[in-house]
Amino acid sequence: MDTNTGNLFTAGLRMDREKLCPEVTTADGCIILQNAIVGPSGDLIQFPVIIEDINDNPPHFENSEIHLEVSEDIAVGAEFFLDDQAQDSDVGRNGQLRYHLRGSGGVFTLKFRDASVLLVVRAALDRETLDLYQMQLVAIDCGVNPLSASVALIVRVTDVNDNCPSFGPDSPHSATIPGDALKNTVVTKVVATDPDSGPNAVIVYSLSPKVSERARMLLNLNSHTGYVRLKEDLQNDISEELVLKVLASGPRCPPADTHVTISVLAKATQELTIKIGFIAEQLNQTMVLPENQPPTALAVLELEGDSSIKGSSLAIEGDVPFSLSLQSGKYLLSTSKPLDYEMKSEYCISVVVQGSSPERPVIPPSGREIRVMVEDVNDNAPYFLQTHYQQEVEENNQPGITLLQVSASDADSGHNGRVTYRLHRYASAIFSIDSVTGQLSALASLDREQQATYTLAVFAQDSGSPSLESQATVVIRVLDQNDNAPVFLSPHLIFFIPENVPPLTQVGRIEVRDPDEGENGNTELRVVNSSVPFVVDNSQRTLRTTADLDRETEDRYELYLLASDNGHAVALTTTARVTVFVEDVNDNQPKVILPSSNTSCLTLSPDTLAGTTVTKIYAVDEDSGLNSEITFSVAAPGPLQLNSIFQVDSRSGNITLSQQLLQEDVGMHHLFIVVRDNGKPAPLYTTVWVNLLVNESTEHCYLERAPTWAGTSELVQRPSESPICQVETTGSVQAFYIHVGIGLVVVSVVLLLITVGLFCRRSIRKHKKGCRKENEIPLSLKDKCYSGE
Repeated sequence: MDTNTGNLFTAGLRMDREKLCPEVTTADGCIILQNAIVGPSGDLIQFPVIIEDINDNPPHFENSEIHLEVSEDIAVGAEFFLDDQAQDSDVGRNGQLRYHLRGSGGVFTLKFRDASVLLVVRAALDRETLDLYQMQLVAIDCGVNPLSASVALIVRVTDVNDNCPSFGPDSPHSATIPGDALKNTVVTKVVATDPDSGPNAVIVYSLSPKVSERARMLLNLNSHTGYVRLKEDLQNDISEELVLKVLASGPRCPPADTHVTISVLAKATQELTIKIGFIAEQLNQTMVLPENQPPTALAVLELEGDSSIKGSSLAIEGDVPFSLSLQSGKYLLSTSKPLDYEMKSEYCISVVVQGSSPERPVIPPSGREIRVMVEDVNDNAPYFLQTHYQQEVEENNQPGITLLQVSASDADSGHNGRVTYRLHRYASAIFSIDSVTGQLSALASLDREQQATYTLAVFAQDSGSPSLESQATVVIRVLDQNDNAPVFLSPHLIFFIPENVPPLTQVGRIEVRDPDEGENGNTELRVVNSSVPFVVDNSQRTLRTTADLDRETEDRYELYLLASDNGHAVALTTTARVTVFVEDVNDNQPKVILPSSNTSCLTLSPDTLAGTTVTKIYAVDEDSGLNSEITFSVAAPGPLQLNSIFQVDSRSGNITLSQQLLQEDVGMHHLFIVVRDNGKPAPLYTTVWVNLLVNESTEHCYLERAPTWAGTSELVQRPSESPICQVETTGSVQAFYIHVGIGLVVVSVVLLLITVGLFCRRSIRKHKKGCRKENEIPLSLKDKCYSGE
């Protein structure tokens, strides 16, 4: 609430009516009472806030599936209540739901009664046609932007006994048995079906009461399986036919019937036999033949029997790679093509008699089965299910972890098909493979920064002699982990930069390496110190200035750089120390300390000896190196310099009397001194007036205003070419020592001269006019010139 206006606002959290209001509230009943203190007197008032509903909650079902069972004989129009209805947390129209079915195929529909949903059967059901209906029950609310949810509605149709047994076309109608068949011999099997399920599909077989007593005496019908078997051994000398009428009954169903005619043959008086003479190696009447052999003779077959049997021949039943050839009344059994053990390892050759025409009943041979076993040879190399494997594994894995399993199969058998695995002899010793299972393992932790990809050759070898092998390629890609912190090329970086460079000037490049990959190797730099005028340009990997640098204020900066990667889940960091030296630029002109002003004045006695140091100029330069080395010179034309009675030492700034003063030297002398540094590319300078009054009086002198320079600016800007550092001396050794002593005294009392200058004012006024005319050196400043303080 705004304390000034009283306006009420929602807070930063999203307002959710379903959480703020009780579940029992209606659309217009979600009221939250608020208290407010109003006015200077602090009156407490209460006001309601009604939270209106929006359609922000979709319907939802408690269960993911609804199951119903409906009998297939249910009447069309039958209704079933659906208890699992959807719920919607919204209210009003937003919480009102409507339903529809999806995928019902017109068999079912919905009906609504009061607040209930009913499933209505619209078409007749038949379990034998379709026993399961899978639909979607869709619930949609009535909001402006409707939201919906669905649940699987599964209706299972249960069986009723609405089908009766019947005999199909697969049920036999005739059967034949020899006259000497034994007891329990299966004669035939009748088959009836009932589409119903469970107990409704139970079938009971029985013989019709009209079946003959002969058939009942010889044959037995199993009531559950439908098998017809002999009750006793047969010894029939003549043939006969028996007709069975079989009934199939089901619950509450009339029986279905079928007729089976059974022909009983007379017992044979002569039996044919097939005699076999083996050529190939055999064991227990089974021939053994190695695979891949060219067509090979296996055995000689001969048909033996009564001489009255004519026109009989031997033949092989089925499609098998064997053949019979008649040679001199006998049959040669041979392979018709090389045998392949992997295609088939065992054959049963069925040899039968064909075209017999006996003069009297005989028992034809039931055939002779000859077994041939194919012996395996090592003619198949192991076969990899896939010849190229790829696997990704994170670095720093636990040693011994299984990476993947290769698999190869060998179509051969026994030792010839036993497969073992090995790695190429030049494969990395980090990896090992189980020779039996083909499981590839890493014996040590992998380091992506050392090697990111491994390509391994895996061999599968069988145990045959000679052995055969095949090869597969395994590519192991090592995934990166953030296990390397950024590394500076040097833990202590040193840069040099001139002062007065503009902001954002590059100080130097920063080399950082992170051997990790992707985001784990992407590094960002920042300056830890917040008070230094530097920032890192991450795009260029450079350190730049953020403000003007002044060496005279700060000549070096110590800061720390923090390099952090973007690794997950923890970013790694490294710091480096950086020292930035600010190089000097000649940006400060020399500053004259003494004399303190251009109007100061010093009184000099005419008796002062030549070579005496009369005063000294004190100046400093805040720059460093050559930029701070100061030289002193007098700005005056060449002739004036040569004829001057005062000389300035270019290094020390000492002003000495070069010759003995004469009567004409009495008066005011103005020396225009240029104080210049040795800066590159151009030196800076400042000027100062040194005012000397040669006078008998010891009163202090004083100037009301500074003298005016009337010379050219070139004399000021250009350094003097004359040897101004030379000072003339007297020929007397005694005078030399006197001058040295006086110079030391002068240096000691320089500060006193400033005070004495104040008392020179009166003397200067007396000689004012004469001094200006006789000793003043005019100066006209046309260019930039520094004067005074």
